[in-house]
Amino acid sequence: MIRNYIKIAWRTITHNKAFSSINILGLALGMGCALLIGLWVQDEYSVDSFHVNRDRLYSVYERVFSEGKVQAGHWTPGLLADELKRNVPEVNYAASFGWRVKETFKVGEKIVSMEGASAGVDFFKMFSYPLLEGNPQTALTDPTKMAISRKMAIIFFGSPHRALGKTLRYNNRKDVMVSAVFEDLPANTSEKFDYLTNWQARVDEVGWLKEWIYRSPNTYIQLQTQADPIKVEAKLKNFLQAYLHGREGDGFQVELGMQRFDEMYLHATFKEGVPDGGRIDYVRLFSLVGLFILLIACINFMNLATARSGGRAKEVGIRKTIGALRFWLGIQFMGEALLLTFLAILVAVLLVALLLPSFDSLTGKQISLPFSHPLFWISLLGLGLLTGALSGSYPALFLSSLHPINVLKSALRFSPQAQLFRRGLVVFQFVLSMLMIIGTIVVSQQVHYLQTKNLGYERENLIYTPFVGDLAAKYLVFKEQLVNMPGIQAVTCTSAPPSQISTLAYDLDWAGKNPNTKTVVVHNTVGDDFFQMLKLKLVQGRGFSPSFSTDSTAYVINESALKLTGYTDPIGKPLGLFQRRGTIIGVVRDFHLASLHDPIQPLVLMYNRHLDWGDVLIKTKPGQTRQALASLERVYKQLEPQFPFTYQFVDEEYQKLYQSEQIVRQLTNLFALLTIFIACLGLLGLASFTAQQRTKEIGVRKVLGASVASVVALLAGDFLKLVVVAIILAIPLAWYAMSQWLQGFAYRIEISGWVFVLAGLLAIGVALLTIGFQSIKAALLDPVKSLRSE
Repeated sequence: MIRNYIKIAWRTITHNKAFSSINILGLALGMGCALLIGLWVQDEYSVDSFHVNRDRLYSVYERVFSEGKVQAGHWTPGLLADELKRNVPEVNYAASFGWRVKETFKVGEKIVSMEGASAGVDFFKMFSYPLLEGNPQTALTDPTKMAISRKMAIIFFGSPHRALGKTLRYNNRKDVMVSAVFEDLPANTSEKFDYLTNWQARVDEVGWLKEWIYRSPNTYIQLQTQADPIKVEAKLKNFLQAYLHGREGDGFQVELGMQRFDEMYLHATFKEGVPDGGRIDYVRLFSLVGLFILLIACINFMNLATARSGGRAKEVGIRKTIGALRFWLGIQFMGEALLLTFLAILVAVLLVALLLPSFDSLTGKQISLPFSHPLFWISLLGLGLLTGALSGSYPALFLSSLHPINVLKSALRFSPQAQLFRRGLVVFQFVLSMLMIIGTIVVSQQVHYLQTKNLGYERENLIYTPFVGDLAAKYLVFKEQLVNMPGIQAVTCTSAPPSQISTLAYDLDWAGKNPNTKTVVVHNTVGDDFFQMLKLKLVQGRGFSPSFSTDSTAYVINESALKLTGYTDPIGKPLGLFQRRGTIIGVVRDFHLASLHDPIQPLVLMYNRHLDWGDVLIKTKPGQTRQALASLERVYKQLEPQFPFTYQFVDEEYQKLYQSEQIVRQLTNLFALLTIFIACLGLLGLASFTAQQRTKEIGVRKVLGASVASVVALLAGDFLKLVVVAIILAIPLAWYAMSQWLQGFAYRIEISGWVFVLAGLLAIGVALLTIGFQSIKAALLDPVKSLRSE
């Protein structure tokens, strides 16, 4: 019997090629999207999950309460890790990690720039980065040694084994010995580095890291096996009070919190001082999108199967007449649905395999179909059974419930409840389609706003290159030669380029300030012509100039910092930072320092013509970028020939701040198109079904004089009512969902009414295109043929 059912199912599929192809395509697209999104979601959740002790690995973060606001982040004092290990018994290991930089290394005549960081002694004891050579207990114990990756070992020494114990010239300043070689980092790690230097060496080199009031690195801890994280976090909460020496007070307070290391990647956003949101929001969003697309595909199957019910009704009537039971008829129709579903799975897997390279390029992932994993095949089987059962349940129940007398008399009629159910499915489809259309428009608007908003400074035609080797010592010569070269408009130096100004300070001081009042400000050091180059607007005073020797201790602040001081006439008023006493010489209009996710922060700018760290900032002449880069490289190689020439465009670095939003926009566009396409297949099914059911009605109307246009309007009107209902239901849902998403940006667009009007018109237009063909085909049918059977 089972074999007979399979034969019948296969004959039914092959006999109705058009319907079967549409069904398979719709299900394949739905399952392909679900599978693609599932692989992406799985990859997102796998980031940092490979560490053996991940349930005991935590990152310490700070909450800073100041001026009635709270700021939070994983920045911590440079000495915190050692103090936690020394004073908190539940902490088994602790390590600072930070100062992520791209440095240049030299071995013989080979010079290569590599990205890396500095880490504490316990780092390799805590994290599961396997060492190919060396001992995790001693890999980072010596300030004169470092650990490098397999890739770096092969580049310089040919193999990891030959690299151990060898010496590299580090940034042309000092020699360091390779104490360990670690395996190249996996794709699913949030930390990216090719080398690690000893953290204590960094502290000795950068003196302010020894001060508790300043922040820079992440602090990672591993708890003892039996430690209770909640109790440990409570113990850490006020840990810094003893080290701030009375600096807290009058609303200024610093607290510590803990976040599991493997949760940082997905939960990187802070709200009210605690981790809340981040990439996890997009994971949840696209998980819902994948589910909705799969539901839409299943609804299509139901509608198309129902549209074919007239052709199967007599088959059901005859089989019931000769004794077939409803149960076995239901099994047969469910089997047909499962067979179609598993054929669709084959197409879906093929589509995913073809699309994965482009999808990886879009999302920056390295996802592959895990054919060798049994769980993948189990998941595919589960997806097929779930989809088959969901899509085939209604047609199986409906067809198996037909009464043989009615269908054999050609009196097949559908109850109002059945008609309402089918129309409800179409409305549901178009509600989801409208949500996707509106979401696509709003996301595109917001991303365009982020990319084009006036930041308060001119970021076009700006290039920066880092100080390496002796370039800082030769900076003035470098600048003097560059300004006379083709394509170069201006040159200055800065401790951080405009989109990366983020270093915090808590000890700003001014005249009349309450000694117990503490504030949080961002600071940066700049050279000559910084304000002119970025076209920053000075609202009071002037910018820095080499003509004034006193500018070495002077300050320029932004409008937000001016509000903190309460100065009404700030020029010449005293200001202090890092125990550096000076005066305010200018106030610059607020400009955006970083992502538009965050509000503008108070900014303090200091002046130094002879920076020995940071970057050279170059402004090129419009339309002469190529000449400027050639000039820059030529002068660079003359002054610092031992190091490779590297550069970044400020505008491109700014765009990277919104990489997640750009990915979301492109994915939303893609899935919106697929959602609309699959929904239109469902509408096509209902249009086909309706035209089939009303064939004789249309024939009678035409015999009585109805025009083709009136018949088309009659048929199309029924469907447009469903689309309009979907639009009405979708608008408030879409407005709420997109308003919540926009709350994640301090600067955002307002959702205009035209967005909903445009989305509604698009939905109606797509619906008309879909049903127009079926409506016109039915209206043009010869009424004699329609009525002949009567």
